[in-house]
Amino acid sequence: MRVLLVKTSSMGDVLHSLPALTDAQHAIPNIQFDWAVEEGFAQIPTWHSAVNQVIPVAIRRWRKNWFSAPIRAERTAFRDQLQATQYDAIIDAQGLLKSAFLVTRLAHGPKHGYDRQSIREPLASFFYDHRYAVSKRQHAVERIRQLFSDSLGYARQTAQGDYAIAHHFLQSSSEPATPYVIFLHSTTRDDKHWPEAHWRDLIALMAESGIHVKLPWGTELEYQRALRLADGFDFVEVLPKLTLAQVAEQIANAKAVVSVDTGLSHLTAALDKPNFTLFGPTDPGLIGGYGQYQNTIKSSDNTMANICALEVYQQLASYL
Repeated sequence: MRVLLVKTSSMGDVLHSLPALTDAQHAIPNIQFDWAVEEGFAQIPTWHSAVNQVIPVAIRRWRKNWFSAPIRAERTAFRDQLQATQYDAIIDAQGLLKSAFLVTRLAHGPKHGYDRQSIREPLASFFYDHRYAVSKRQHAVERIRQLFSDSLGYARQTAQGDYAIAHHFLQSSSEPATPYVIFLHSTTRDDKHWPEAHWRDLIALMAESGIHVKLPWGTELEYQRALRLADGFDFVEVLPKLTLAQVAEQIANAKAVVSVDTGLSHLTAALDKPNFTLFGPTDPGLIGGYGQYQNTIKSSDNTMANICALEVYQQLASYL
């Protein structure tokens, strides 16, 4: 059976789709997925054994210069790649007009998606041949698992979902000589940042533990923040610029992770790594860490500044 999955972004949303692939793989022998995904996240589907082909899409980049000759050529190549296969099923797990129109309408095969009451953008449901009611009160992972089971006709799994990617990184890595934790200090929204002074207080509390701290980063602003956090601490390492797969390998071999609400915190959950995620203005209820060993530290007044370093350290130390 050949299925096209449309789940283009964001990082967390893409990662949340992996347990549904595992369910389908167990329920339907020899099933294979092609996955249309934003080019920036194209590494992620390759980590799952049920994925046959990744079809990168660049909607975010294309819309900046939609009608230029190079972009038109890229869009034509994307359409041709989609239309090269007659699919047994096409599942739009994104639930947006852009995914329904730009991707689902272009591909060949019966189209499945959420119904009007379940979807993020109700007009998108008109593009599907088959529509399913899926409660919005479930965690995002469980919503996608139900959409897959309804679309492909197998019994919904009741056990906790399995991302099935952690082994991909552990097999190629040896036990680190010095144990370490990772602090994921960067996120896209200013109000989701934990104050730098709090991060440095937490780092200072780690000094006597014998455990090193590693700080990944992705942009120049994040790199400069990492340098400031590490300043004066010889047991803190600012990592070089890494690919997403290299970041995943670092996380997979860490003792634990402390993170703000960011895409990499979902990657940590997907790798079954103990994680202590700090939440201020955002609600962890339906989009928080899903998986084993995921711990939420929620501000009492919805501000990140109100989460104190000692509270985080005590929870982390009790695990370590």
